[in-house]
Amino acid sequence: MLAITRENVRSEAAKLADKEDATLWRWFSELYEEGRIRWCRSAHGWLVSVDHRHLATEPDFDAAIRVSRERYYSGRLKRAELRR
Repeated sequence: MLAITRENVRSEAAKLADKEDATLWRWFSELYEEGRIRWCRSAHGWLVSVDHRHLATEPDFDAAIRVSRERYYSGRLKRAELRR
């Protein structure tokens, strides 16, 4: 019984992660199609801007997009700390 419960928990967690990823990449795609999101690779990581506002600098692209979306919706347009 415990094994079935663990499997159900894992399955539900995977479904939730898939749904969150789909939502994230739909957001990205819409902004891309509208020409509102920009990104580039720098010595400090991936820089991402939406509507000409810098939202994130992260070491990998996926993390930069996720942080950007979070900040975009939270209204926090803090500058990301540059990594040394």
